[in-house]
Amino acid sequence: MLDLGKYADAILWSWGLTLLLLVGLTLMSLRASRKAKADLMAAEERRKNG
Repeated sequence: MLDLGKYADAILWSWGLTLLLLVGLTLMSLRASRKAKADLMAAEERRKNG
């Protein structure tokens, strides 16, 4: 492992938090994308039937 010196804890916590935030934002984006796609499909279906 790299020698991070006396700042090792802060650096590792920062990397961990950054990765956690990136995963969270990715999951939120995927969920929003699925919802938007479902809403679009429903709107297109209503337009075809109505």
